[in-house]
Amino acid sequence: KKTFLAPERLHKPSHFTESCNRRITNKKMGTLGRAIYTVGNWIRGTGQALDRVGSLLQGSHRIEEHLSRHRTLMNVFDKSPLVDKDVFVAPGASVIGDVQIGKGSSIWYGCVLRGDVNNISVGSGTNIQDNTLVHVAKTNISGKVLPTLIGDNVTVGHSAVIHGCTVEDDAFVGMGATLLDGVVVEKHAMVAAGSLVKQNTRIPSGEVWGGNPAKFMRKLTDEEVEYISQSAKNYINLAQIHASENSKSFDQIEVERALRKKYARKDEDYDSMLGITREIPAELILPDNVLPGGKPAPKVPTTQYF
Repeated sequence: KKTFLAPERLHKPSHFTESCNRRITNKKMGTLGRAIYTVGNWIRGTGQALDRVGSLLQGSHRIEEHLSRHRTLMNVFDKSPLVDKDVFVAPGASVIGDVQIGKGSSIWYGCVLRGDVNNISVGSGTNIQDNTLVHVAKTNISGKVLPTLIGDNVTVGHSAVIHGCTVEDDAFVGMGATLLDGVVVEKHAMVAAGSLVKQNTRIPSGEVWGGNPAKFMRKLTDEEVEYISQSAKNYINLAQIHASENSKSFDQIEVERALRKKYARKDEDYDSMLGITREIPAELILPDNVLPGGKPAPKVPTTQYF
């Protein structure tokens, strides 16, 4: 007979598992370490017990809070992400396992880079945009073991899927494109939005491929080559802005919210009649490098940009 556990029990550690974990912990710690660990367990247990009692006292009005298990950077056993300090990994993104990301790259909201059965390498200055999935292949129909290699200054559009393939430097992958195992996108090549690139396809440098399945469409123009380069630079700048915004404290956010509210109601005609000149605080001025070509931000109320 086979015994099946109810789904809710699969996520709860058994007493046997807990005791095994305690034995492993005790072997790794000295006497002082075990004592501190035990005290920590008592304190945590007391806090959990108090929380349960408080919830019972609240009766039908109680709201049970559950700890979020999401981790932006997560190990898989001994495989851990290696991310440069200048990389922006957005809250809500997941970088898991054997993943290496170079300087100035950005991993945007909702992305998943899962290097569990193989490795993922992302170069410098590359942007992987919102909701993109990057995975690897341990085995496939051709019997090849395939990591995913993404070069420098690559732009990967929103909601793309990149699986066990290679995207070389200065390449462009459009929004919603899917690249299957063994695909190679050469330097200065472009995959059009919504395309499906079949296994083991090579897209030569300087060409645009698109469709389902993707086929050669035309050669890249000089303007498009320049656009690919500029797109990578724009996202490096934009990532710095988002990283700065995400690092702000609650107090900073509240102060800026009050300032934006104040300047949103500013009546320029009324001020001019009174001869009043009001300058927008520096913290509310859009940084120059966000705008195309690095043009200075116009002197208008900042609320237009938020």
